[in-house]
Amino acid sequence: MKDYDALRDYLKQQTLAEFVLTFEEIEDIIEASLPRAAQRASWWETLRSPQEKMPQREACLAGGYLAMRLADGKSVRFKRVTAQQRRGREADEL
Repeated sequence: MKDYDALRDYLKQQTLAEFVLTFEEIEDIIEASLPRAAQRASWWETLRSPQEKMPQREACLAGGYLAMRLADGKSVRFKRVTAQQRRGREADEL
């Protein structure tokens, strides 16, 4: 299992409400290759199967962003989590 702390830390430093990173840029951030599963949209989507803990999803949330793989299959859109989404996520975990 990969360590996504570097991605979390990178996201925490961002000030944009929304931005896109290519898989290559993400691999540079985490200093490792993404698994083939990263090409599937469901691997990134934070709100899909919220009960299923996945380290890349948790890192994105901890960094303050929701992630969504784009249609090109080679990049990910990061969108800042709203306070309401964060509260909803915490309620799901109770």
